[in-house]
Amino acid sequence: MKIKYLLLLIILQSCKTTKEDIYYMQDIEAYNNSEVKYVNATIQPNDILSITVGALVPETAIPYNRIAGGGTSIRSNTIEMMQLEGYLVTMEQTISFPILGELSVANKTPEQLEKHITDLLETGGHLVNPNVSVRLLNAKVTLLGEVKKPGTYSFTESNINLLQALGLAGDLTINGEREDVVLIREMDGVRTVGHIDLTKSDWIESSFYNIKPNDIIMVKPNSSKVKSANFIGSFGNILGIATLLLSTVILITTIN
Repeated sequence: MKIKYLLLLIILQSCKTTKEDIYYMQDIEAYNNSEVKYVNATIQPNDILSITVGALVPETAIPYNRIAGGGTSIRSNTIEMMQLEGYLVTMEQTISFPILGELSVANKTPEQLEKHITDLLETGGHLVNPNVSVRLLNAKVTLLGEVKKPGTYSFTESNINLLQALGLAGDLTINGEREDVVLIREMDGVRTVGHIDLTKSDWIESSFYNIKPNDIIMVKPNSSKVKSANFIGSFGNILGIATLLLSTVILITTIN
């Protein structure tokens, strides 16, 4: 009986957590009234763009818009149809645009591409005072590990932050390691790995505060989860060996 109580005590001790382990941003008051900086992501290969061109005389802008199979300008209502009919960015970071031909989108944000196309239309004598709108259609973030709903989530906003991304997956589980959340970012041909301590607040002023399209967030299990998993695994191995030995003894006894 004493052994059972001892084992129970060991398990409870290994699963012990404190508020310092699970409370987010415990020093957040130090950042009250701090400046919020928004930095839009540059366009990347495999991005799908919605680009629409307007003008004072709508008919003059028709040749500069993608035409659907029926011969009229695209008016898709669903995001899936818009993605199918959008501009897919090639691995060389170009798009094929009506009339203007192949355009480079390298190192440009959607806002910068809007200005670039507007300038081409004006300086080339195509349109007077054109109105160009560029929007990313397939922005997504992937959350893995100790979150309640792991998966890949799409978002339509220009900017979402790390906490909002975690909220899409239902937050971390109680077993998530809050002091070392890993974020992998691939942008402009460079892979960056960030380590974020959610119990502190300094990361809100880093480049990892705002999520970029295609970011991957990984939440590792905390030490309590690892310890309990190791204990259960070890106990299972011992139980298996004991069962095998017992079966062997019974078999030998029966033969004799």
